[in-house]
Amino acid sequence: MTSLLILSFSTLERDPRVQRQIELFAEDYEVTTVGFGPQPHPGVTHLELPGDTRAWPSSKKHLLTGRYRQAYWAMSAVRAAHETLDELVGAMDIVLANDVNTLPLALWLAPRRGVHADLHEYAPREKEHVRSWRWFIAPYQRWICRTCLPQVDSVTTVSPGLAAEYHDQFGVDVEVVTNAAAYEQRSPRPTEGTIRLLHTGVARANRRLDAMIDALRGAPDGVTLDLMLVPSEPGYIDALRERAADLPAVRFREPVPYTELVETVAEYDVSIVVFPATTFNLEHSLPNKLFEAVQARTAVLVGPSPDMADLVREHGIGEVLEGADADALRSALATMTPEDVDGWKQASDAAARELSAEHQVSGWSRALARLAEAG
Repeated sequence: MTSLLILSFSTLERDPRVQRQIELFAEDYEVTTVGFGPQPHPGVTHLELPGDTRAWPSSKKHLLTGRYRQAYWAMSAVRAAHETLDELVGAMDIVLANDVNTLPLALWLAPRRGVHADLHEYAPREKEHVRSWRWFIAPYQRWICRTCLPQVDSVTTVSPGLAAEYHDQFGVDVEVVTNAAAYEQRSPRPTEGTIRLLHTGVARANRRLDAMIDALRGAPDGVTLDLMLVPSEPGYIDALRERAADLPAVRFREPVPYTELVETVAEYDVSIVVFPATTFNLEHSLPNKLFEAVQARTAVLVGPSPDMADLVREHGIGEVLEGADADALRSALATMTPEDVDGWKQASDAAARELSAEHQVSGWSRALARLAEAG
């Protein structure tokens, strides 16, 4: 059986994308996982990295002087992985490396049949809204991409916009494997008197969630908005609650476990997936919540982000707003009817299999099969 090492500097049991990789390959490959946290799947061998180590460069002297190789190998998580994996150099058939911060390690492991890189973000612009990050970390990220990507055997990422940028900047061919949710057998729920809107996700100020709240000022009667937010920045959710204090149509709901998320989304009529183009990665995102809405058989409202807009128009599963601000959302709400929403829900139902994880992960299957056969 072909041996496969899946490497990620994340807590594997809480990383949906890596979990899909593990579940996909655990039966047909001899899988070893490397990352933080306990064994993520009963069918794999797991090598756990110490939870107190970090996979971001912190050596100012190396970053300031452009000694990026030293900065990489000085990171505590990389040192721990280097020690843990030393006996596996040249011993694995394939390494599946998640995100660019695993690429030098993956290449050092020298797998017999090759390295596949799965890139969850466009790394050189991941936190470009933070000035210190642009100055110190972005050049380091570009160095990893420039030196490592030409050496890997195949690459996937999460959206067409990110794939195109990796190709344009680093000359590598990139296939898209979206962050799709698993297929669920269910039927659309008819839209009744009140159109129930939902937004789920991480509460970060650069996503400008206040615009969704402001859109409900002057919106038609019979429209409500629930926000189910995961804390990320201290005080931000409290600020949003205060902003919505005079709007009875806006409510805050506690997050649910990931295993209950699609079932919860299915209680609603429309999922709002609107991000302002404050960063390159946000502009070209195809977020989990878009695919969770499809499996829940709800409609979606998205902003003019090109990758999301193309997908929504192709499948007819919702409406593309003219902007990512309160006025654009309020304008859409003013003309939306239950009949519109029901039509979009039916389109979500029709697209559910094609946009499911089971269909999308075939990109990983093909990539690893090519490596296995080439060996």
